[in-house]
Amino acid sequence: MGAHLEPEHTPSRTLGEIAAVLKAELVGDGSLIVQRLVPPAMAKYPEDLVLAVERTALAALDGCPARAAVVAEGMRVPPGRFAGHLVVGRPRYALAQLTALFQPTLHAPAGVHVLAAVDPTAQLGRGVSIGAFVVVGPRAEIADGTVIMAHATIGAEAVLGPECRIHAGARIGERVRLGARVIVQHNASIGADGFSYATPEPGSIESARSGGRIAALNSEIARIASLGTVEIGDEVEIGACTAIDRATLGATRVGRGTKIDNLVQVAHNCTIGENCLIAAQVGISGSCRIGNRVVLAGQVGIADHVTIGDDAIIMAGSGVGRDIPSGAIMLGYPAVPREAFFEQLTEIRRLKRRGESLAALQARLAEIERRLAEGPVPPAEHDRP
Repeated sequence: MGAHLEPEHTPSRTLGEIAAVLKAELVGDGSLIVQRLVPPAMAKYPEDLVLAVERTALAALDGCPARAAVVAEGMRVPPGRFAGHLVVGRPRYALAQLTALFQPTLHAPAGVHVLAAVDPTAQLGRGVSIGAFVVVGPRAEIADGTVIMAHATIGAEAVLGPECRIHAGARIGERVRLGARVIVQHNASIGADGFSYATPEPGSIESARSGGRIAALNSEIARIASLGTVEIGDEVEIGACTAIDRATLGATRVGRGTKIDNLVQVAHNCTIGENCLIAAQVGISGSCRIGNRVVLAGQVGIADHVTIGDDAIIMAGSGVGRDIPSGAIMLGYPAVPREAFFEQLTEIRRLKRRGESLAALQARLAEIERRLAEGPVPPAEHDRP
């Protein structure tokens, strides 16, 4: 088995151990050693654990050398096909647990790389790993077990909780605070200045909002400094190239357990609740309040000072310009309740037919008007007395 893979980076486990973690039904030999989690088409070795939770996957198992598999409830595994297999009720949740078990170990040895620059006033906990070309600023605090990969920067007085993982190129700004087990992916920026400016007199935006037209020019634009910070809760994940700006005076906050995808913009002064899911290319303008367990699908845009209630779902590509109540499902640009959006689509699809009917009615009316304008029709010769 060891000749196939690199045990240092791919943990080996028994099928019985995995069944205990997943709380799955174990069928067959629980002592089987498995070393990789793979789809059926990629299975090469007897020690592979095949993920075959879709019904179409069973057909791909012919000739598969793996001796163990994970299948979904209700799937019929041919007798004797595997020496052992696991039956799971929620395949996607099982996938989350399985990938955590088989996740390769990061190449991040404890200690400070010789090419890193760590300020002597910074405090490093036990088992901290600092990669090559990392810069850690004055009075920064990095708790036990946190890993900071190559080329990342940690600003002055930033505080990182235990067991965080800061990937290559990420930027953690000055005075930013991260909770425990936060994951920041490549090239994310946390704690850049907010996009906040003012004009000496009412400017074009203010005049457009109040009067519906541009009645002023932005002849001078003054910068509003960002004196605040960003506070990230425990077990938050922040995707690659995402930017979370610091507050003007207080703190931009992201609550515990929230997961943020790549290429997301969270502007200054925002507050995001716990266990939210925010997909790629979402843009959240300044001073928004996002409740707990909110879902923002891809490319959602939210105007400034909007509040979104707990458990709301904003579907992909929607534009939100007003407050959204808790539990609402919104769709469209501008966003409306999902049922209303589909009603609008239905009406749009009927427009062509209604237009054709209207054109026919107009033609008939025009013909009637023409005849009336010509006067009464003279009687035929045989109809005269």
